[in-house]
Amino acid sequence: MPNIKLQSSDGDIFDVDINIAKQSGTISTMLEDLGMDEEDDDPVPLPNVSAMILKKVITWCKHHKDDPPKPEDEENMEKRTDDIDSWDQDFLKVDQGTLFELILAANYLDIKGLLDVTCKTVANMIKGKKAEEIRKTFNIKKRLHP
Repeated sequence: MPNIKLQSSDGDIFDVDINIAKQSGTISTMLEDLGMDEEDDDPVPLPNVSAMILKKVITWCKHHKDDPPKPEDEENMEKRTDDIDSWDQDFLKVDQGTLFELILAANYLDIKGLLDVTCKTVANMIKGKKAEEIRKTFNIKKRLHP
């Protein structure tokens, strides 16, 4: 398969299979809009994604490259948080900062599957907890009333 170069916000270049990269709606659109293809040697700049996070995103995309596309009419489906497969659960055993950066990257790169699974992970961290426990989990300062 042909490869494409992706450049992280800190300047690192990643050589990635073009079909893996196109799992990102953002990258796919950029390639179409700029008329880029695998022949181009110029990297696709991703100014909102650090090298550490981009590496994890690429790993996730490689693992999920053969997943069937999600149904378009998912808005009417019941939202579940207990359907995260074991590979994703292990993959997302990261510190909170990394998890939130993955959410931001998945949103920016328009990778719905990764965005879903990262948000479900956060939802599971909140589920069944009282407000004080949630504040403690996410280091949220108590709101002061005037």
